[in-house]
Amino acid sequence: MRSTTVLQRVLVGTTLCCLSLPALAGKANDTLVYASDTEPENVSPYHNNVREGVILSHLAWDTLIYRNPQTNQYQPQLATEWHWVDPTTLDMTLRQGVTFQNGEPFDADDVVFTFNYVVSPDSKVVTRQNVDWIESVEKRGDFQVRFHLKQPFPAALEYLSGPTPVYPDEYFQKVGLAEFSRHPIGTGPYRITEVKPGEGVKLTRNPDYFADSPLGQPQIGNIEFKVIPDQDSRVAQLMTGQVDWIWRVPADQAEQMQGMPGITVASGETMRVGYLSFDAARREASPLSKLKVRQAINYAINRQGMADNLVRGGSRPLYAPCFPAQFGCETQDVVKYDYDPDKARALLADAGYPDGFEIDLYAYRERDYAEAMIGDLRNVGIRANLRFMTSAALLDQQRSGNTDMSFKTWGSYSVNDASAFTSVYFGGGADDLWQDPQVEAWLKTADTSVDPEVRRENYRQALARISEQAYWAPLFSYSTYYAYTSDLNFTPYPDELPRFVEASWK
Repeated sequence: MRSTTVLQRVLVGTTLCCLSLPALAGKANDTLVYASDTEPENVSPYHNNVREGVILSHLAWDTLIYRNPQTNQYQPQLATEWHWVDPTTLDMTLRQGVTFQNGEPFDADDVVFTFNYVVSPDSKVVTRQNVDWIESVEKRGDFQVRFHLKQPFPAALEYLSGPTPVYPDEYFQKVGLAEFSRHPIGTGPYRITEVKPGEGVKLTRNPDYFADSPLGQPQIGNIEFKVIPDQDSRVAQLMTGQVDWIWRVPADQAEQMQGMPGITVASGETMRVGYLSFDAARREASPLSKLKVRQAINYAINRQGMADNLVRGGSRPLYAPCFPAQFGCETQDVVKYDYDPDKARALLADAGYPDGFEIDLYAYRERDYAEAMIGDLRNVGIRANLRFMTSAALLDQQRSGNTDMSFKTWGSYSVNDASAFTSVYFGGGADDLWQDPQVEAWLKTADTSVDPEVRRENYRQALARISEQAYWAPLFSYSTYYAYTSDLNFTPYPDELPRFVEASWK
């Protein structure tokens, strides 16, 4: 009933808006405006970890290798050739004739600078797992580089095709990170022309984008990212033509929007996983420090109900901290915590909390999902108070040890390997809140072995222990709903990366 009321309110507001507001986006002025509720704390790709930052990264920067999302084959991008000298040495030949958007020529110096910079502690890279496998990079010619790995890392090409763009060495060293974040430069198909915190980012087509890019040439002249925190406002602006594309539309609204004139709705499962992290490893006084309490919460959450009734569109319950299609996540031996409130209450009583307890639940997105979990927890006696904040603020609070339990999501930077998920949160890094030495050892072996079966077996053991100890409550896969103007040719992909470079006007 609520969803119908919300959509009716949006429709009424839209009718009124249409009488007074001009269309600010769309085919007529060759500007694709897309909106989301979250913004990156820093547009520098290495200095944020939200999906909106990943989208901007793929628009404004290029990587050395390109993974074709339809075939999963690796293709040349800024590198034209590569070969392994040995398991820890990778040689690459770079593309000639490419320039950065400020006219600076691209060459080996840019690659050497970028990767030696991001592996240094002073770089303040947010997700160190993306680059910590690199020891150093050396120049072997104007267009020849050699990667030295700390140890064998079979997922190296996957990472070099994803969260590892190349920066202009001269410009970055001249202006520094703060100025680079305000006026960024890449080699990508679009140039970022304006960054306004709290409002959004504007981009324009790069007229000098290199002809042989596997991305192809961008068709749309201008792209604008708008930050619109309120879901109803995003829908209203889509309907009035102020926005061309939105996503993460709640299932009930998306289903009601299907068939509306001038709007296309699409959906599909993505690699993104929602989860509850239990942040109590360093807080012995917390109820979450007790295994039976963590197990109780796992049994208390109705994953299937959330997937079917809230997320919908292909979402499914998940029980391991990775996405099933990722290498290493296919073979799982984890506890399937079915929805069982009675078992949850019994476990709480055994743990010394027959009347439950009060605790804070932190979140930064999908408030309605968090509220549904709070309802499930209250049903077994756990009184959770919602603490809603930005993604960056929550990350700071978690890493400072100030949170109890957090509802978050992870899309693995679209990297199709368990090292991009499980090892980020349980491999001993900054976001590993449990620091289990046995899990870390299994993951280190899994991340570095050149034998696929050894990798799979070690991931299996790590996932099994994480599940048995209930360090997390993995919840469900995300199935994103997209809504956009019917003037737009747009193709969604399971890796949750909207490829606006491929988009065009009808």
